[in-house]
Amino acid sequence: MNRPYNFSAGPAAIPEEVLQRAAAEMLDWHGSGMGVMEMSHRGKEFIAIYEQAESDLRELLAVPPTFKILFMQGGGLAENAIVPLNLSRAGTVDFIITGSWSQKSHKEARKYAAQVHTAASAEASGFTSLPDPASWQLSRGASYVHICSNETIHGVEFQQLPDLQALGSDAPLVMDCSSHIASRAIDWSRVGLAFAGAQKNIGPAGLTIVIVREDLLGHALPICPSAFNYKTVAENQSMFNTPPTWGIYMAGLTFQWLKNQRHGELTGIAAMEQRNIAKAQQLYDYIDGSQLYLNQVAANARSRMNIPFFLRDASRNDAFLAGAKERGLLQLKGHKSVGGMRASLYNAMPMAGVEALIAYLQEFERHQA
Repeated sequence: MNRPYNFSAGPAAIPEEVLQRAAAEMLDWHGSGMGVMEMSHRGKEFIAIYEQAESDLRELLAVPPTFKILFMQGGGLAENAIVPLNLSRAGTVDFIITGSWSQKSHKEARKYAAQVHTAASAEASGFTSLPDPASWQLSRGASYVHICSNETIHGVEFQQLPDLQALGSDAPLVMDCSSHIASRAIDWSRVGLAFAGAQKNIGPAGLTIVIVREDLLGHALPICPSAFNYKTVAENQSMFNTPPTWGIYMAGLTFQWLKNQRHGELTGIAAMEQRNIAKAQQLYDYIDGSQLYLNQVAANARSRMNIPFFLRDASRNDAFLAGAKERGLLQLKGHKSVGGMRASLYNAMPMAGVEALIAYLQEFERHQA
């Protein structure tokens, strides 16, 4: 029997091959006599797991040697505090507000930065578009500029990272890429720091990945807890405190799965990006041609990962969700703050899942005619 298709926005589906391998190794990892959850994080067995995971992630995302990869705890919400604790230097930070997550980041940063400036906002559009970088009002001498490069709730995504230098800013770009990390390539020449909770595209909740340029280390505010000081974490290879060992292990298995993916002549992240484009386009095309469903996001800002949509007759929402569950199409209900529906098409979602969803959308629409 095939497993249901899980469209959850996170914690989200994990590749079945990864789950099967983790299950096979649960009681005894590679003849060690221990499961990964039972290992000392300083033992040779776990050190090997950690080093392989870090190396594979660096290879997959083509992370330059001038960046440190940190495996941390706390999730994306905690990073909303940890980033200004490390990078604000008690100065001004700029925010581009494009949805719920950048709003949360903005609110949290106000506790630590001397001044938090909204350089641009898409709120007037109901967060259905992205503000043109040419219109951003960036601060002179800002400590950093924060964006959420994919807004999970509103379904908007930066299709190209902003070039801050071209906009006249020397500030590093900080991006919360939690809901599309490992789904597409990253132009590291435009990034100072990227962070992501693992629970959408990489593994289970509890692990946070921070990729930070080395020159940004060593500027933490005095009140920054030692375990959240990026310089301390980097100097201790992410083991200043006990790291989320199971999360790192599962992420490592996912990285190996990603490295083995193929799409024509492409491999790894490049292969996944093309698959993700195809999956999202197929679903958007159906929604756009439908008389029952509606996606309100501007075409040039649409997320490949998180696709919110609405039934034009909202009174049919419960019936729609009940029918979807009967067909093994799970967790399609939209976020409570916006309503409607949402299909999250992370790397682990196969094209077959998208096709099954479209078939149900067609069936449900026919019955409403």
